[in-house]
Amino acid sequence: MKSLDLITIGRSSVDLYGTQIGGRLEDMGSFDKYIGGSPTNIACGTARLGLKSAVITGVGDEHMGRFIIEQLAREGVNTNGVKVDKDRLTALVILGIRDEEQFPLIFYRENCADMGLTEADIDEDFIRSARAVVATGTHLSNPQVEAATLKALKIAREAGLQTALDIDYRPNLWGVAGHGDGESRFVESAVVTAKLQSTLHYFDLIVGTEEEFHIAGGSTNTIEALRAVRAVSGATLVCKRGAAGAVAFTGAVPDTLDEGEAGPGFPIEVFNVLGAGDGFMSGLLKGWLDGEDWPTALKYANACGAFAVSRHGCTPAYPSWEEMQFFFKRGIVRKDLRNDAELEQVHWATNRSGDWSSVRTFAFDHRMQLEEMPGYTLKKGGAFKQLCLDAALQVQGGQGGYGILCDNRIGRDALHRASGTGLWVGRPTEWPGSRPIEIEPELGPDFGGLNQWARENVVKLLVFCHPTDDAETRAKQEDVVKRLWTASRRNGLEFLLEIIPSKVAPVDDTTTAVLIQQFYDAGIYPDWWKLEPFKTDAAWSNAVAAIERNDPRTRGIVVLGLDAPESELAESFALAARQPLVQGFAVGRTIFGDAARAWMKGEMSDADAVAQMAGRYARLCAIWDAARDASMAKAAKAS
Repeated sequence: MKSLDLITIGRSSVDLYGTQIGGRLEDMGSFDKYIGGSPTNIACGTARLGLKSAVITGVGDEHMGRFIIEQLAREGVNTNGVKVDKDRLTALVILGIRDEEQFPLIFYRENCADMGLTEADIDEDFIRSARAVVATGTHLSNPQVEAATLKALKIAREAGLQTALDIDYRPNLWGVAGHGDGESRFVESAVVTAKLQSTLHYFDLIVGTEEEFHIAGGSTNTIEALRAVRAVSGATLVCKRGAAGAVAFTGAVPDTLDEGEAGPGFPIEVFNVLGAGDGFMSGLLKGWLDGEDWPTALKYANACGAFAVSRHGCTPAYPSWEEMQFFFKRGIVRKDLRNDAELEQVHWATNRSGDWSSVRTFAFDHRMQLEEMPGYTLKKGGAFKQLCLDAALQVQGGQGGYGILCDNRIGRDALHRASGTGLWVGRPTEWPGSRPIEIEPELGPDFGGLNQWARENVVKLLVFCHPTDDAETRAKQEDVVKRLWTASRRNGLEFLLEIIPSKVAPVDDTTTAVLIQQFYDAGIYPDWWKLEPFKTDAAWSNAVAAIERNDPRTRGIVVLGLDAPESELAESFALAARQPLVQGFAVGRTIFGDAARAWMKGEMSDADAVAQMAGRYARLCAIWDAARDASMAKAAKAS
């Protein structure tokens, strides 16, 4: 049994994508940062479709290189073949979207890290662990990386692996076009043609646009070029034809492209042509390696290409397998797929990274409660929240499944220090105690301040609401929640909605479920829900049913503490843990309250405060884990 489905080999980069659409690259004012490079995109695209993918490439021993490795891991791509080069920098690409056809692009690849691959970097056992090896044309352009690529292909052929080539012709990367011609797709070159043709016999599948087959076949007549490729290779040839779809040729090349095998196309609006080929290749490889016929494989490929051209960025645009099946079943509702709300919800929810099936959260985002304590000052409040973070990290111990809630007003230093620690980090946005809800001024009236947040921060919003709220109050609060949720999505941030009805009016077993439905009816789909601890199974069942009925792909629920003593929390945890959708807890004052009051007055040392909070946090984690284990054991026994 192979541990990998495919290994791609070749270039990787960090893509700095111009945010403004329709302008010149000279006029771009901001950029979004994505993972890039054809083999890297393909590895991520196939991983999203459920294949076990890996990439062989090189990155620098610096921030951008670490970004690529970390992002590959988040996408589920095996990184054992990624070489960290201490002497070279990670490649960069600066690019933009001008219109349907123009995409200004500059490659920063002078002696870059992925061009430092050598034959010594190709591990035979690693290659043999896969079912297929996928090469891209750029790494045939230089003798050193060509030798590394050919070594991988020879090992693959000897081991009976399948092999594929994405021609991926970039004239300036072959030295036949200038630095300013990054968007050039075709420049004739007998040297490039000869080099490609000397390698085509290594492949079982060769994929390219008409222009890419022109360079591989040495003719600007597509049929003649395909026949020239066929003369040196028995591979299946897949020719991409843009809006006309794609065709596959398994045998002799006929007189017209229309005689090839084809799959259904998807007439959608073209927004961004960059990365479409890598998306197409991802879908094609999924069908090919799953043993589908060519029309089905081309259907997958065309769909993935359609997603890519309709969204910003390359890898971020590619669909998950679940998303693609949803698309096939439901069909096209809007041709501008990025503006199809239902489809975008599936895209977002099925491509989130990180395993947060357990979230034991130390909540110290409190502001008003600290400000009211004797001895409090802003400086002391910030210092105390650093101690809270120390306690959280002590309990976490580098393990997964732990989190914090921390604000930016008092706890800024702790919030920033938490970045990169592996903690789940929730960050509040509401002005404490406000009803109707008001937002912290730092976000600005249009919530534009979210673009300054760390991408790992989860937007948390607490709303005091009740089904008996008058129409005006409900409308005001839902408007704020909807706008903040929308802004969170726009900035790539997950969103947690906390609702507390018990502080507004009496509650029963249906109160929270009614509120949950109201927010979904308003078009708000939180990634997370933070709910009060219920006293009955019926209340939990009603709330969970309301969430699952509207959003089966939600991250889940965390249950809050409300300053309850440990004994009460143990009872509420035991009840909540029976619901698989409840992923953990978010408890604050039960953990830090006594320490904060004593520390603010100078009656407790830093070390003692950390020790007390860490002890209480650890006990709550143990109580939760025991409740969850007992619930799972009971469920297993019942089944």
